[in-house]
Amino acid sequence: MSQDLRTPAARQLIDGRLVGASDGATYPILNPATGAEIGLAPDGTAADLEAAITAARRAFDRTSWSTDHAFRVHCLRQLHEALVEHGESFRALTTAEAGAPAFLTAGPQYDVPVAALGWVIDLAEGYPWETDLGEAEPMGVPSRRTLRREAVGVVAAITPWNFPNQINLGKIGPALAAGNTVVLKPAPDTPWVAAELGRLAAEHTDLPAGVLNVVTPRDNAVASVLASDPRIDLVSFTGSTATGRAIMAAAAPTLKKVCLELGGKSAAVVLDDADLAAAVGTAAFSVSLHAGQGCALTTRLLVPRARYDEAVRIAADTMAAIGVGDPTDPATVCGPVISAVQRDRIQRYLDLAVEEGGRMVTGGGPPADRVDGFWIEPTVIAGLDNRSRVAQEEIFGPVLVVIAHDGDDDAVRLANESSYGLSGSVDSGDLARAKAVAARIRTGTLSVNGGVWYHADAPFGGYKQSGIGREMGVVGFEEYLETKLVAEPA
Repeated sequence: MSQDLRTPAARQLIDGRLVGASDGATYPILNPATGAEIGLAPDGTAADLEAAITAARRAFDRTSWSTDHAFRVHCLRQLHEALVEHGESFRALTTAEAGAPAFLTAGPQYDVPVAALGWVIDLAEGYPWETDLGEAEPMGVPSRRTLRREAVGVVAAITPWNFPNQINLGKIGPALAAGNTVVLKPAPDTPWVAAELGRLAAEHTDLPAGVLNVVTPRDNAVASVLASDPRIDLVSFTGSTATGRAIMAAAAPTLKKVCLELGGKSAAVVLDDADLAAAVGTAAFSVSLHAGQGCALTTRLLVPRARYDEAVRIAADTMAAIGVGDPTDPATVCGPVISAVQRDRIQRYLDLAVEEGGRMVTGGGPPADRVDGFWIEPTVIAGLDNRSRVAQEEIFGPVLVVIAHDGDDDAVRLANESSYGLSGSVDSGDLARAKAVAARIRTGTLSVNGGVWYHADAPFGGYKQSGIGREMGVVGFEEYLETKLVAEPA
């Protein structure tokens, strides 16, 4: 690992320059596995945000970035090449800063989003920016119509800590490829990977000053201006539903576009003819991944009532065998949670589950042998119904709630009995039956009999309070475009 990526300099990218906070302030970065300080990040100020927004606005309004499609492709290919070249260092940094298990950095924690950036670049290179709609005679006037797709303008990208590379690249890639300029504000728990992304852009690409800005304030209140500032044209946010609501309200006075990828409490539906061991084992494994810190994980397991006890046992045995482990170990599935704040929040939900009448079949709190760092054991909760708070609210930890259903209709009812609608799964021995059940579940993504929906060309997002808009795929790319229709005499 190169020295500069082992301990990144405390620098932001503002108007093409790598700078510290305007007042020189920094804050510590903690390794979630140990709780130890591993470096510093610049504590961006309101003045830094102002400078970044000003630079992004100027770069959009006064340069050819938004209209020079070939140049954008050139610059983004340079960034993609730099990310590939520095992959080993970025993967190690992601494990150190986010606590991400090392094996996931070969997938959604790094390699997959880097590959997805390449897909977006190829899409932009061949995208039909203009479409001839042909001639018509509206109101008797012979006219030729041209449909044009243009960049929205200045994008504020506000990202969380759980899959920082996936979400940082999943926002800035299509936003820049579509011709927008960007202010990226990462979570204060994982500012390093975002700052290093900014450094690569500054040192390895021809991106004009102001096109990409990365600002890393510790206090999220400092960044609240991104939602209300009239110079921002679109806010793309991934995080909690509560914060998404606040961003939407702040954006309303200026009617700026919002793309919101929010919470989830997704259901894994197991029908009575499914391979119970395989379906339940898969659900238990997925909730243990990265300590359950994924919005699309299926954290409610709906199983046939007649096989409830068997399903609980399979889930508990699976999660107990997984346990927790050092995230640098390639065999680790469940590493630490991101912070003491998150660990304590999860613990409050586990205590609540007991108060609601649930029982911990395995797990239930921090492991006894992990004194340092921030840990929660993979946990199975039984004995609760679907309306309990633990079954309805997003916990964001390695916690699986097992709920009984009474057949296909009841399973659909339970799956839809949620304010969220982000993801889910259906397992059955009969594919047609599984697809029929999946068609009735109100959610943005669904896995049927183990199918995997996650890919660069596949749009991701949710129904209901899981958000507005989509990321990834052509649909996600077009979230960053406006549509203009131009008519001329035929």
